[in-house]
Amino acid sequence: MSNKKKISLDDIFNDDEFGLLDSTAKTSNVKTADQRLIDSFEEINAFVDKNSREPSTSSMSEYGLFARLKNIRENEQQKISLKPYDRHNLLGEVEIPKTSIDDILNDDDFGLLETDNDLSIFKYKHILKEEEREKADFIAQRKSLEEAEFQPYEAMFQKVHQEIKEGKRQIKPFHNIEKNLHVGNFYLIDGVMLFLKEAKLEKTVWEQKSGNRERVEGRTFTIFENGTYSNMLYRSLGKQIQKSGKLITNTYEGINNELFVNAGMVKEEDVKTGWIYILKSKSSHPEIARIENLFKIGFSSTHINERIKNAKNEATYLYADVTKISSYACYNRNAIKLEQLLHRFFAEACLNIDIEIIKGKRITPREWFVVPFEEIERAIELILKEQIVNYKYDRAIEKIVLK
Repeated sequence: MSNKKKISLDDIFNDDEFGLLDSTAKTSNVKTADQRLIDSFEEINAFVDKNSREPSTSSMSEYGLFARLKNIRENEQQKISLKPYDRHNLLGEVEIPKTSIDDILNDDDFGLLETDNDLSIFKYKHILKEEEREKADFIAQRKSLEEAEFQPYEAMFQKVHQEIKEGKRQIKPFHNIEKNLHVGNFYLIDGVMLFLKEAKLEKTVWEQKSGNRERVEGRTFTIFENGTYSNMLYRSLGKQIQKSGKLITNTYEGINNELFVNAGMVKEEDVKTGWIYILKSKSSHPEIARIENLFKIGFSSTHINERIKNAKNEATYLYADVTKISSYACYNRNAIKLEQLLHRFFAEACLNIDIEIIKGKRITPREWFVVPFEEIERAIELILKEQIVNYKYDRAIEKIVLK
């Protein structure tokens, strides 16, 4: 019998004196589009890490980051991709689409889940896809109104069409559901106008890895211009408008009327939506410092102290620190409209200058008004009492007077 040792494959591979079998995997330095997007967003995160604020338009070095963040915020797909990296909550609430079983089974590039025809009994042929179910549910819930019931709404729809032709209303894209879907407003879905008459809503807690979020849920009563009505869920209706619809803006009269709803009555279920604030500038610039009764009337969705902490670096605050004169907490989504109404009421007293505050930095302020503070307070009081429509501001005597 031979005692010669048998040579194994391991012996052959290990006996590589000259390293002929050594190899290293090739790596690519080319970044994917997703990685470039993430790296781009991380630059914005790094800026916030360093400065404790978002980039602004105050300098050319920041403007690029400011524009980049603005574009990301307007792109829903990019927001979804970047939300896991949003450690400063720059993107706000982002709804992450849930992956369905259909998505998993359809993502089978190598055909590992393919079966023979003998297993065809396990194939679902008569179940609609998610988006088809949503649309079918939307159509199925529509019912016809009696002719007598629909008549007053038909007149409303005709009036809105006329106001759109006259330019009193505009048709605009619809984005954020909770900010833009309100009772009493008009919308379009697939070219059909609808009126959101009622919505029985309540706040619910939505759990996320980054922390719990509150969102509004509930059922609506919606009337369509073709004589039908629906009781779709609030968020389902909003998603349909986002997908194939538009927002119809309100008229000035409608904005004013909405301001008067629930005015002065804050209930436990009401939602604080922001602050109207009145500020005075500490600017030492002679063109600013010489003006008496110069106040900024503005809106902020965050607390005013947080909003103005970087005032000296922002054009809207005249590149100077400011003093808070007064602020008013607003409820039921009226804050922005209250600001707009005050701006229109005092339009004749709006500061109209174009000056260079800092070398190379010119400003043309639009939210600063030359009005005594007492008159601003009186205007807010008249709004809450539903009497503002009977008054006007007389710039010559600096007083609010009857029309």
